[in-house]
Formats: sequence, structure tokens, C-alpha cells
Amino acid sequence: MTTFFIQTSGCAANQADSEQMAGLLKEAKFVPVETIEEADIVIFNTCTVKTPSETGFFAQLEQFKAEHPYKILVIAGCIPQTDRQRLKDLSLVGTKQIHNIVQVVEEALHENVLQLLNNDEMPPLNLPRIRKNPIIEILPINRGCLGACTFCKTKKARGALVSYPIEEIVMVAKKAVDEGVKQIWLTSQDTFCYGFDIGTDLPLLLEKLVQIPGDFKIRIGMGNPDHMPKIGSRLVELYKNPKIFKFLHLPLQAGHDETLKAMKRRYTVQEFIDTIDQFRKEIPEINIMTDIIVGYPTETEDHYWGTLQAVRRTTPDSINISRFWPRPGTPAAELTELPGEEVKRRSRVLTDIFHNISKLQNERWRDWEGEMMIDEKGRELRQWIGRNDSYKQIIVEGDHKIGDKIKVRIVKAETFDLRGKQV
Repeated sequence: MTTFFIQTSGCAANQADSEQMAGLLKEAKFVPVETIEEADIVIFNTCTVKTPSETGFFAQLEQFKAEHPYKILVIAGCIPQTDRQRLKDLSLVGTKQIHNIVQVVEEALHENVLQLLNNDEMPPLNLPRIRKNPIIEILPINRGCLGACTFCKTKKARGALVSYPIEEIVMVAKKAVDEGVKQIWLTSQDTFCYGFDIGTDLPLLLEKLVQIPGDFKIRIGMGNPDHMPKIGSRLVELYKNPKIFKFLHLPLQAGHDETLKAMKRRYTVQEFIDTIDQFRKEIPEINIMTDIIVGYPTETEDHYWGTLQAVRRTTPDSINISRFWPRPGTPAAELTELPGEEVKRRSRVLTDIFHNISKLQNERWRDWEGEMMIDEKGRELRQWIGRNDSYKQIIVEGDHKIGDKIKVRIVKAETFDLRGKQV
């Protein structure tokens, strides 16, 4: 019995890749285990979106080699795709080679180093998988993107946009629902540009997905504002469908047009605001998440002030705040960085504003009654975590199980979640 463990870093797309690699390995008679210590084979599925995550991986890698010199090691994901030279003596699996994981592992067991990093093919969508959460299907709808952001290595890791055909996505989604899945997460580097390379688009895909029979909901992953002129009105209408979570992940990144232009983001602040307004007008209960980078090298104090104003104007429920980190090999890495203390100050002020907005947004849900779906076990005894139709996180206590639907009343609003009581 040969055991394996996969450690996953990064986004939902990486999690989907890990689930599929695990499914392939299990099908090949390898046995999944819960810890590195139990495993004969260890696979690190890596993320390169931020410098700290990449630095942390290489530190962990050295520690792993020292502590487990005899375990079989395979590195997968974005780091081997973008930084092959630092891993030149190890077995590697690129972002578009996950379907060949068994071959790489078997060669490693025979002490042969195999590096599969070819980026010109697509892994089949219908690969076997081991779901981390039995009621959630993480479904990649495309790989790569149309962007060319100056600060990002994702394009180098994931490539240009390549979309899966609608019929393949629908087939996999239908199979997942038949297997008891209650949530389908549509994921990619940019869901809003889905299908532009194959003559279709996200609304057309959603029209087909919501027709699948069954009791499930769809969570639409991050999409960039610059695609809204092509799909906006149709997308908003589809969001009203009861099978789609009222959850919008729309990155701002910076609140001034000059900074956005320097980043090579293809939209304006006003276009971002207009999209938020359009969704809020049609779907008042929409739950909005955004991403912001603080301290881009060309960001002046006035530009930063524009970010604060944009946040106050749009009041998103959640913000992923990142300090700028120069990513080797990107155009932004050639720019002179802002002083570290200034970037910390800007990040701290924005974080404080976000926490206040988040708490106020959650307060709007106090005394709300409605249905939620349990999708996670809480940290404490008899504590459970679930989501309502707006994908707001609700914590409840009781004797429940994952997949249960219960009716609750919100009795307390915290900064990052709601506290509910079953009614």
C-alpha cells in the first residue's frame, strides 16, 4: 500500500487541481492519507500569486527535505511553471499537466525525475476526483486569462485564455449533482471572460447550468470589470435565478485611473462603481467582495485617497487587501518600491475602514430570517457554518450535518460573519 498526501496552496482553481490529482492517484491504487507524516509520496500544489506565499513554500521545502529525506516529493502548480530553475532536480507537474500526475509519481518511485511543464494542452474536465468537501464541486470553466497585469505572474503560470466547451461543463456539473453535490463553484483566473475564445460567454453557460435538475446552487468566481460591457445586463438577470448565489467577486485593485493604467488594468474606477451600482439596483441583497493592492510603486497619496473614496462609495462586504510585492519577471518588479512603512500605513488605514464597513454591512442582516445550507463544521463542539442565498457566512449551534438546510434568524452581526439561531 503506497500512500500519498497533497498540500494545496492558493485559489479554488488550485484546490480543483488537487482534487483531480487525488482522484487519479486513488484510481491508480495509491491511498490518500491525512498528514505528511503518514505519506510515502508528498505533493505540494503551489501558488505564486504573492511573494509571501512563494517565499513560505521554499522555506517549507527546505524543512521538508531535512525532516523527510526518504519520502517521494513532487511539486505541482504555479511555482514549477514559473520558476523551473529553482526546482531543477525535482519531479514537477505544471498547471496543465495534472492529468499526468500518476506517470510523474510512478517515475519518482523508480527514482526517475520527470518534469511535465508543457503548457499547450488542457487537462480533461471529467477527471476523477476526491472532493475535500463532499457537497462542493469546484469546477474550472477556463484556464488562463486575457489580462496582462504588470504585477501578476498568473499569466505566466496559467497561460492565455482557453475555455472548456459548455457541453463538457454541463456534463460534469450534472454528474456532480447526481452524486449529491449541493454547491457548484465556477472557478478560473477570470470567470467573466469565459468563452470569448470559443464564441460563447458566461451568461450562455449559466443558462444551461441552471436548467440542470436538482437542489443545488452555483457560486460564480472572480470576474474582472472590463468584460461587463459584453455580458453585464444578461449576467445581472441570470444572478436573479434562485440557483445562483447572490455573490459578486469583482476586483478593484486600485481606486485611481492612473494607477489602474500603470497596472494595465483595462477598466476605470467609474466602470467598477457602475457595475456595483447595476448589481445593487437589481439585486439589493448582493454580497460583494473585491481585491485591492496597496502601495503599487506609482501610487501617490492622491491615488491612495481615491482608493479610500472608492471603498467608501461602494461599501463592499469583503475586501482582500494585499500590499504590493514585486514579483520577479513582471514589469512592476522593475519599478522603485514605495517605502515599506508608508505601505504598511496605507494598508492599516484601509483595513480599519474595511472592518467598519464590513461590520455595518453585516448589521443589515440582523433579525433576518431565512434558509441557510450547512457546508462546514465549526471549530467548537456542535458549531456549524453555512451560507444563505447571498453567500453570507452564518455560524449556528446544534445537531446538524454538512448538507443540511435549516431556517435561522440572525441574532448577532460580527465583523466577518453572522451568528444565527435555528427557528
